[in-house]
Amino acid sequence: MDLNKIAVVDYHDYISGDPKKRENFIKDFGDSFANMGFAIVRNHGVTPELRNKLFEVSKAFFNLPEEIKRKYENMALHGQRGYISKNRETAKGKSVADLKEFYHVGQTVTDGDPIKAEYPDNIWPAEVKEFEEVCQKVYRTFEQTGRNLLKSTALYLHLPEDYFESKVHNGNSILRLLHYYPVADKSQIPAGAVRAAAHGDINLITLLMGGSAEGLQAQSLDGQWINVSPKEDEIVVNIGDMLARLTNDKLRSTQHQVITPNEESWLTPRYSTPFFMHPRSDMDLTCLESCISAEHPKSYADMTAGEFLTERLEELGLKKK
Repeated sequence: MDLNKIAVVDYHDYISGDPKKRENFIKDFGDSFANMGFAIVRNHGVTPELRNKLFEVSKAFFNLPEEIKRKYENMALHGQRGYISKNRETAKGKSVADLKEFYHVGQTVTDGDPIKAEYPDNIWPAEVKEFEEVCQKVYRTFEQTGRNLLKSTALYLHLPEDYFESKVHNGNSILRLLHYYPVADKSQIPAGAVRAAAHGDINLITLLMGGSAEGLQAQSLDGQWINVSPKEDEIVVNIGDMLARLTNDKLRSTQHQVITPNEESWLTPRYSTPFFMHPRSDMDLTCLESCISAEHPKSYADMTAGEFLTERLEELGLKKK
């Protein structure tokens, strides 16, 4: 087995009704998470039409004048909803902000669940027609796809297939419309700044709609930086720190980064859309007993998902301690 290989799997194999295809999907998907922390998934649920529409509304928003975009930035929300302006987010352990801007869409609770009180309302830009409609549709599609992929992950971990279901129902998931803006004058770039410095994600799993340009890399177990280049009809799925904690690192939260592969890349904007699948704030992230052994002793203190999220938002500079 090539431990540096990122598996490409077809979600239709998991739901095909063919026991062998389903078994192979669970193993290939899970092994790729254990070795690289990443997998690439075909037939993920977002149609080409919806994908194109999403990038249209994303580009339309980021092309707005700065003063218009900033109308939709609420600093009191710590980056959880609406616009987050250029160079506000800094990767954990880094001192230089990433060269990006983004927009966050969060959970909309419609079933009377009391957890609604924990979530701020979404913010919708009036200047971009269909922004709300398209983002809500993508959010719901990725949320369902993420739930299905977590079922496969649960089976790989020898847990009940629905182990994560109650934990992610009305979870604190975030859809991020991301813009790595072009830089014409490189002398204006702060020393050490990149589009996205090496980091791990906070959440359970991330579903990433392929970027509009090359640049995403994941770090292998032996320290190599591996290019992650999904096709247009594929998504990248990676493990976040919450799931790594839960599994005592049986599933890896891999460091990844977005670079500019060549000098010309600085002149080209890059758009991508990650969906950060979070659980409810009260999910217990205590390491699973089945993932603890003499060879792999417990690595993490007990903590809820909400406590961990607060800790990381402070580390990222989006929330004051």
